[in-house]
Amino acid sequence: MENQIKIYDKTFVPFISATEIENEVKRLSEEISDDFSSSDLVFLIVLNGAFMFASDLLKQCEPHCDISFIKLSSYQGTQSSGKVLFESQLTVDIKDKNVIVVEDIVDTGLTIEALNNELSKLSPKSIKVCSLLFKPNSFKGAIIPHYVGFSIPNKFVLGYGMDYNQKGRNLKDLYQVKE
Repeated sequence: MENQIKIYDKTFVPFISATEIENEVKRLSEEISDDFSSSDLVFLIVLNGAFMFASDLLKQCEPHCDISFIKLSSYQGTQSSGKVLFESQLTVDIKDKNVIVVEDIVDTGLTIEALNNELSKLSPKSIKVCSLLFKPNSFKGAIIPHYVGFSIPNKFVLGYGMDYNQKGRNLKDLYQVKE
């Protein structure tokens, strides 16, 4: 893990290593596999940030499943804008199916709440959220993720799919902004 990196005007320091991430992803995949061993399951991956996490998670999950993607946005720079934009629409039928929304990070919870409201209109059997990261100190929502890899402080992070103005997604480790 590099000591620190600079992207645009921000310096980032090491936070969570690729090995720690790998161990948590394995634990989460086992938990999901145990909970849904014989279910009709749909994984709904929230783009762009969750693509790396979802890829690693789904390679290890046991149940047969459908996989779909939805693109949402709520961040501008390093802050949540407070508004959720649906940049794409759902392309899979979720009626009477168990849905697991795969997120990179749940911060305020407003994105998950908006997505849950939209998905509920389509009559799924259940909706659960799996998030690699959860920021309990900035959470304002009503839907706490069911599966959480790491609870983290309210600092901006990047790497492992998460970005700062489209840079840093390709880093295998997670970094946090240096203050």
